[in-house]
Amino acid sequence: MEENKKTKIYKIIMLIVLVSFITFLITSIGMYQYFTNNNKGKYLISSSKGNEVSTEIDKYKAIIDKYFLGEINEEKLKEGAIKGYIDGLDDPYTEYISKEDMQDYMDDTNGNFVGIGIYMVKDTQADKILILSPIKDSPAEKAGILPGDLIVSVNDEQYSAEDMSVVANKIKGEIGSTVKLEILRGTETKQFELTRENIKVNPVEGRVIEKDIGYIEFNSFDQGTSEDFKNKYEELKNKGIKSLIIDLRNNGGGIVDEALKIADYITDKNSILLYEVDKNNNEKVEKSKEDSIINIPIVILTNENTASSSEILAGALKDLGKAKIVGTKTYGKGVIQQLLTLPDGSGLKITSEKYLTPNKTEINKIGIEPDEKVELPNTVQNVLRVEEKDDTQLQKAIEMCK
Repeated sequence: MEENKKTKIYKIIMLIVLVSFITFLITSIGMYQYFTNNNKGKYLISSSKGNEVSTEIDKYKAIIDKYFLGEINEEKLKEGAIKGYIDGLDDPYTEYISKEDMQDYMDDTNGNFVGIGIYMVKDTQADKILILSPIKDSPAEKAGILPGDLIVSVNDEQYSAEDMSVVANKIKGEIGSTVKLEILRGTETKQFELTRENIKVNPVEGRVIEKDIGYIEFNSFDQGTSEDFKNKYEELKNKGIKSLIIDLRNNGGGIVDEALKIADYITDKNSILLYEVDKNNNEKVEKSKEDSIINIPIVILTNENTASSSEILAGALKDLGKAKIVGTKTYGKGVIQQLLTLPDGSGLKITSEKYLTPNKTEINKIGIEPDEKVELPNTVQNVLRVEEKDDTQLQKAIEMCK
C-alpha cells in the first residue's frame, strides 16, 4: 500500500515536470519565431533590472495620476523616462534618439542638414555643450564661433551637457530662419544670431603647395569621405606630387569605416589597423583589405580638436610607420558608438567598444602625441583661419616633406 502511494506520487511529479518542459519548449519556439519574423534588423532591449525599474516608475505614475493638475502625455512621459535612464550612464557619447529625430540624425551622418554648421560634444566637466569645431564656410564659422566655445543658451533658453540632443534640434530649422546662441569663451560671454543654411558637412579639399607637395583637408568622416579623399589624391597625383600632408586639425571624427578605408589606401594589405574591444574583452581586429595605392611620404597635422575617427587614422598610420604627426596632442576619444534602431523607430547611440591602435595603445582620455610638437603662435586668433605664413604647424610639415 505504501509502495503504491510512493509510485503514484512519483508519477504525478514526473507528469508535472514533463508538462512544464513541454510548455517551456513550446513557449521558446513560439517566442523565437515571433521575434525572428517580426523584428528582422531591429534590436530588442531587455534588462534583468527591468521589473525593478518598472516598479519604481509605476510608483511615480500613481502619484502623478492622483495629484498632477494638467494634461498627461503618456508618450512624452515614456520618452522622458527612457532618456533619463540612458543619461544615468553618465557617458557623453551614449544617447537616446526619438523616432522623430532619427531621420535628422541619419541626414547628419550622410553629410547633409539644415542648421548653422557645428560639431558638438558633451563637456561633463563644465556641464555645457562644447563646440569641437564649426564647419568650414558655415554660418557658424562666418560669424566667428570657434573650437572650444561652450553653448550657454539657445533662443534665450539655457541648457546643460545632458541636453545635447535638445540643443541639436533647437539649432536646426528651416532654411533662412534664425537662431540665437549665447556662447562662453573663457570668461567672456558672446551673443550670436545666425541664419540657418543647407550645410554640406564634408567637402574634401586639396591643393598643391611648394611645387610638389600635396595637401588634403576635410572636417569629418561621413558617408563617401573615403571615396572623395581617393579622388582628390588621384587629382593631386596627376599634378606630380611627391609627398602628402593630411590636415586632420579640428576634425571631430565620424564613421569609423570611412577612416579605415583611407588607412587601407596607404597601408600594406592585411596590416592591422585597429583593435576593437568590447565590455567582455573580446577583440575584433580590423585589417587593410587591399594593396596600398598611396606610397609617398605622408605628414598628418593634428591638434586638440582632432578626435575619434581622426585619431583612428592618425594612430594607425603612425604605428605602422606610414606617416609622421605634426602639431599638438589629439582630443582623446578612443571609444566607438553603434546606432541601434529599435522596433518603435527610435534609436540608441551607445558606446559599445573601445579602440586601440595597431600597437595596442590606449587613446581614450589620453590622445595621441605628435612626433613633432608644434604650437601655433599666440597671435593666431582663429585656428580655423590661419594664414599660411603664420601656420607654424603647416610650415613644419612642409619642411619634413622636403
